[in-house]
Amino acid sequence: MNPNPVVWFEIYVNDMTRAVTFYESVFFTQLTPLPTPVGDDGAAAGMRMMAFPMQVTAAGAAGALVKMDGAAPGGGGTLVYLRCDDCAVELARVEAAGGKIHRGKFPIGEYGHCALIVDTEGNLVGLHSMR
Repeated sequence: MNPNPVVWFEIYVNDMTRAVTFYESVFFTQLTPLPTPVGDDGAAAGMRMMAFPMQVTAAGAAGALVKMDGAAPGGGGTLVYLRCDDCAVELARVEAAGGKIHRGKFPIGEYGHCALIVDTEGNLVGLHSMR
């Protein structure tokens, strides 16, 4: 396995418009639509995807918000950490964007700092920065 094994992530949502607004507001970024995947039977997979900015040939994982039949948002599963220059900056935008702060910025030794937030869909999401 490569040193950074994560290659893709999906954050499941119930309300795509609300979720896109939250992530674009907190991270000052623009999400873009991805084509709907087609199943083996040629039918659309019952999903909608909005991707975070990505560079296909760069290191690190890319990902998207996903509204998909049978995949509900919520905490208690895999935790995704999104990179920030200083997670305190994004943390300060969370509540105004409709989310909640689960745990404020805290140090993790030589690996920088983290914070935990809950998005508008109920997903627990990590923030990570070296500052």
